[in-house]
Amino acid sequence: MPIIPVILSGGAGTRLWPASRDARPKQFLDLFGPLSTFQETLKRVADPALFERPIILTNRDHRFLVAEQTKEIGIAADIVLEPVRRDSGPAIAAGAHLAIQRAGPDAIVVVLAADHVIRDPAAFAAACANAAEAAARGLIVTFGMTPDRPETSYGYVKPGALLNGCALRALDAFVEKPDQSTAERYLADGYLWNSGNFLFGAATLLREYSDVDPQTVEAAGAAVANAVRDLDFIVLDEESFRRTTPQSIDYAVMERTKRAAVLPGDFGWSDVGSWDAVWALSPQDANGNVVAGPALMRDSKDSIVMSEKLTTAVIGVEGIAVIATEDAILVTRRADAASLKALVGDLRKRLPNVTDCGAKVYRPWGMYQSLEAGDRHQVKRITVKPGGQLSLQKHHHRSEHWVVVRGTAKVVLGTSERVLYENESVYIPIGTVHRLTNPGKIDLELIEVQTGSYLGEDDIVRLEDVYNRSEEPESGPPASTRALATNRVT
Repeated sequence: MPIIPVILSGGAGTRLWPASRDARPKQFLDLFGPLSTFQETLKRVADPALFERPIILTNRDHRFLVAEQTKEIGIAADIVLEPVRRDSGPAIAAGAHLAIQRAGPDAIVVVLAADHVIRDPAAFAAACANAAEAAARGLIVTFGMTPDRPETSYGYVKPGALLNGCALRALDAFVEKPDQSTAERYLADGYLWNSGNFLFGAATLLREYSDVDPQTVEAAGAAVANAVRDLDFIVLDEESFRRTTPQSIDYAVMERTKRAAVLPGDFGWSDVGSWDAVWALSPQDANGNVVAGPALMRDSKDSIVMSEKLTTAVIGVEGIAVIATEDAILVTRRADAASLKALVGDLRKRLPNVTDCGAKVYRPWGMYQSLEAGDRHQVKRITVKPGGQLSLQKHHHRSEHWVVVRGTAKVVLGTSERVLYENESVYIPIGTVHRLTNPGKIDLELIEVQTGSYLGEDDIVRLEDVYNRSEEPESGPPASTRALATNRVT
């Protein structure tokens, strides 16, 4: 029986700020090539001889990103939306119920995180095939990675006796992230990194889960049974899913079950949990430097500099990360992940926009970028994908001017409709019902100038929307710091 992949893609991704934001976390970034780690994860489970169509668990905020990136690589998947965040335990329980619903009680499931990197997909596939045989015998297998250094940012597992004469071992213990001396001891004693990826029989997992938390298993099952479709998404029933207990799968099941086993592996795994990890996974020059974008380094070594747009020059540093996006710059010791997490927590309280969406905001119809903002004006660059359509809407406090710089725009303005081409413009008066659509075959790009007494996104009155959004803003918050704290509507 083919293995059903359950891919968890609901994280916020603060550890790679400022490249990663709440609205576009690290699993959707193309850090190591043309594809994101989410897309690479999908490609790893695309062999129909070994894997079935994947189940992707995500949230409403990321649903259109998931759908777009899945479509880009031509992989069909079931996209399932968690109505509230409940940690990995309830999400995996829901995934197991969905697998049984599709394939019956003998369904075999592999659970993968969407933001991990695996450098040797062939070795990974072989490990899945090996683990599937163990899962058919009633074992719950975690993939333990053979460590090559005393890493303090990973949890570890202690392997026990060999099982049935193969590479599979009993799982004696889970241990939390250690300090340096403990990590060195773990390395010497043969401990393995806990990858957080699992393979099991869906029915086995649910039975073991029920032994310690029957309410969560029942509630997750009810959330699946009462799920509804919204466009191309499966939405778990919120009332049922809220009755689950928020817990990690490690604590809920793996640390308590007697059926746990570990399969040691070495297929180039990383959870990409810091800029230090990005540096280690990226091609380095003779001085150990990683440079991406319009950046230059001199008299420096073992550092990473990445820039989206700004010319970034770095001189005389060692072990440093400099990350420049269009609205934020981070300068830190490359390995100082703990301090970065604390910094992002402070920023979330003071300037939420720089941790939420940043200068570029992605929507199901395309994206926009804030270029300039003041008390009574804002300028944006808007890109609408072919076939993309903004909601039919109006504003009570602002007017808008649109200038097409590329492509073709179809504009509904009151009771009329017109088509605009490059270098043509239109004025949207306050209170006028309007809609923007790209009827062409290439991206539509335009400059929008907003003017008025109030530019908050809660001034959008959405009248009709092909994407079934009801309370979400159409084009995000104003870029000014003044507006960030007061006008954000989610």
